[in-house]
Amino acid sequence: MSTLKLPAVPQDDGFSGYLRQVWKFPMLTADEEYMLARRYVEHEDTDAAHKMVTSHLRLVAKIAFGYRGYGLPLPDLVAEGNTGLMRAVQKFDPEKGFRLSTYAMWWIRAAVTEYILHSWSMVKLGTMAAQKKLFFSLRKAKKQLNIYDNGELTPEQAGEVAQRLGVTDQEALDMNRRLAARDFSLNTPMPKDEGMEYLDTLASDAPSPEALVADSEERTLHNGMLKNALGELPDREREIIMARFLSDDPITLEKLGERFGVSRERVRQLEARAFKKLQESVLTQHQAA
Repeated sequence: MSTLKLPAVPQDDGFSGYLRQVWKFPMLTADEEYMLARRYVEHEDTDAAHKMVTSHLRLVAKIAFGYRGYGLPLPDLVAEGNTGLMRAVQKFDPEKGFRLSTYAMWWIRAAVTEYILHSWSMVKLGTMAAQKKLFFSLRKAKKQLNIYDNGELTPEQAGEVAQRLGVTDQEALDMNRRLAARDFSLNTPMPKDEGMEYLDTLASDAPSPEALVADSEERTLHNGMLKNALGELPDREREIIMARFLSDDPITLEKLGERFGVSRERVRQLEARAFKKLQESVLTQHQAA
């Protein structure tokens, strides 16, 4: 898989040309994707893998754009996301019934967020789940609360953010300061310290191998619970859930009604019933875990 020749992700001015290039790769139909995946699984056909990867490069770019506010070059985020996409193609099982895009999104986001967390570990980003949630949710929470100033949070603002994200006021203040401080280059020479950069003064607090393994196991556990819950549903209800919630292009109730020969309201009832079953199944699995 590492030998696949993909469009290089250039820096600076060449990046817009890269985006135009990846948008030219054709999208795959469900049948085309299935046959290519089978060829790769059964025969390790790298040409098939290449077609699956290139047809989803635009998905990587779209996801990477969502993380552009963390002070890191967008081309770097895209390059990391492409690595996640290739791993997704390598592990994709076409017999599970999901489209590659649905499966690949998890791998792409994981690769991008791990890269961001690794880069930010130099400024003592906490490794606890609450700290990671705060890191990736702070900007969105501030926007929802109409806080557009990038400076210090007021005590009232910190309290609102903390309540929304389930952290303490001090944690909200500290993380906001870290995000604001990232605006300057870590390679800027320090004044009055010849040969020394700001990077040299920052403590390393990278996630431990144990924490990374725990996070990976937690994701695997949750994905397995969802897979088991889906497997317990009748075929029609499972197809409705996948079409409505697990697809990049969700299908309307009207179109599903036409597919199954029932009314829109009947599809809505089936969706509600199936969703309730999923919740109950996942809850039962959590309690048994």
